Amino acid sequence: PGLAFIAYPMAVSLMPVAPLWAALFFFMLLLLGLDSQFVGVEGFVTGILDLDLFPGKHHHRYKREIAVAICCLLCFIIDLSMVTQGGMYVFQLFDYYSASGMTLLWQAFWECIVVAWVYGADRFMDDVARMIGYRPFPWMKWCWSFITPCVCMGIFMFHLVNYKPLTYNNVYVYPWWGEVIGWCLALSSMLCIPVSLLYKLFRAKGTFKEV
Repeated sequence: PGLAFIAYPMAVSLMPVAPLWAALFFFMLLLLGLDSQFVGVEGFVTGILDLDLFPGKHHHRYKREIAVAICCLLCFIIDLSMVTQGGMYVFQLFDYYSASGMTLLWQAFWECIVVAWVYGADRFMDDVARMIGYRPFPWMKWCWSFITPCVCMGIFMFHLVNYKPLTYNNVYVYPWWGEVIGWCLALSSMLCIPVSLLYKLFRAKGTFKEV
């Protein structure tokens, strides 16, 4: 937030025709926010609908539209807390624990593991070749299989070892219950993949090698 709402606006104010550049800059931020919201909502809603929680039942004609509306309403209610007098504290809590840092590194690590080692890097390379018309350079497979997972896990462990309590503006230190809320936000997404993996393994039939 400091870069987008403090540093850049200050730099824009020093440019010729500052009001024009300021309007263009914040219009760009608006479009960026809308685009990010589209991607996040569509990805979340698609995942929820693909679960098919009620097979054969409740097949509503507009179930996707209803799911999108509910998701947007919940996001709106949560975001209202970020435009209050103490909204910056809530925003930084969400930003630090659920939208950057360890959470993204953890998700990127598991994405590489699933693509390269569960689905298969060679199969994924074949899929890409069918879509674009040629087989990508083998360097991409090495990145998916070894380099990217090792880098992500290395940075994740470094960040975890050097973890420090969250502060705002290097003055305000969040209380213990704020830290608990932050870690709950982080673990709500970090545990999805390993917990789902263990659940599928325990529910599957046959030995571990057969699974």
